Amino acid sequence: MQLRRADVLAGAIAILDEYGLGDLTMRRLATSLGVQPGALYWHFPNKQTLLAAITDEMLGGVSGPVAASRWDERLDALAHRIRDALLAHRDGAELASASYSARLATNDARDTLAAACADAGLPADEAEFAADTLLFYILGQTMDEQSRMQMDSHGALTEEASPLYDSVSGTARFTYGLGLFVDGVRSRLSAHSTN
Repeated sequence: MQLRRADVLAGAIAILDEYGLGDLTMRRLATSLGVQPGALYWHFPNKQTLLAAITDEMLGGVSGPVAASRWDERLDALAHRIRDALLAHRDGAELASASYSARLATNDARDTLAAACADAGLPADEAEFAADTLLFYILGQTMDEQSRMQMDSHGALTEEASPLYDSVSGTARFTYGLGLFVDGVRSRLSAHSTN
């Protein structure tokens, strides 16, 4: 049977979800697929390109149409979609952060955020910066949330530090920070309108 790129990607995501990013090695992936490690390099020249492909796969559906017509509602919906997509996979935010830092992941999710910022009225260059800022917020906040959940599942957190006993949910924290971002865009738009 011929090894397909989709098989490699699905196998990598299965390992990621079960064992985490630290245990996703090319050797382990090859073993799970019943091939020699060299066979993987036909589809992905290195592990970084594989991780970027996983990021693209995880975030593949977030750029779809949003029912909201107002820019702030669209940004809110898109940001939550990205967060949810990352939370759906163990170490999803950490993996995506590494892929974006290496400039290997496609920018569909980021470009969708930039388009919403441009629709708000930000000049193109500011819309790009705003999209980067929002994407980095999403990645960082979600990475913190995932890390805390994993540490807690291993018993590494005290009850006071456990997200299970936190009086404020991860979603509430995320939504609050997102609101600060949207308020900042509104403020920037007001500054542009008075100049």
